[in-house]
Amino acid sequence: MNLVENTYKKIATIEQILQFFHDDMTLMVGGFGGVGSPPTLLQALFDSGVKDLHLISNDTGFPDIGIGRMVRNERIKSIVTSHIGSNPFAGKLMTEGKLKVEFSPQGTLAERIRAGGMGLGGVLVDVGLDSMTEDGKEKVFVKGKQFLVEEALKAEVSIIFAKKADPFGNLVFDKSARNMNPHMAMAGDITIVEAEEIVPLGSLNPEEIVTPGVFVDYIISSEGVNWKWAWE
Repeated sequence: MNLVENTYKKIATIEQILQFFHDDMTLMVGGFGGVGSPPTLLQALFDSGVKDLHLISNDTGFPDIGIGRMVRNERIKSIVTSHIGSNPFAGKLMTEGKLKVEFSPQGTLAERIRAGGMGLGGVLVDVGLDSMTEDGKEKVFVKGKQFLVEEALKAEVSIIFAKKADPFGNLVFDKSARNMNPHMAMAGDITIVEAEEIVPLGSLNPEEIVTPGVFVDYIISSEGVNWKWAWE
């Protein structure tokens, strides 16, 4: 990283980004099951001691993987997610009334986050009609067909993970580790990316760039995964 010029002053240290973490904040975290989640940023979040977070994430990780430690230690107040099954603490806390969970089907969740990043008010879906998921949601008819109105999602801060970043914040992702990271990069008021590798300007193939740097505010260099994967 020392060989890369910090032309746009986006390359930062953990100490510099800690100012954006605070109690009762709305936070988006990329990845699923820890794959595509930012381990160094999650460690910093955990060490900061912040609590009562309103989380938007594809899942709740495993107890010691991804966002899972924050959930297990009761630092999350509410979550919008598609899946909590791999973290038994999430289900336990939900049942005890200590964690408010809003389930959103994975595709719907992705669209809600994308809509937030695009400045839209929400999306229309027919998934969940005539089920418990429609409770409290507005319904509309378009050309005679009924839809649920799913509100767009935004966050004060999005923390995401990328394989490569250049100093402007253009990002390249690694296969399925892309997950919802590109959508979340767009939907955060402040977007902080943890990159495996920070490369000089002009070294990324434009055809490989998924997230343009205009959506990225800060970049930190990853210290690597600090957990043991569930399959190991």
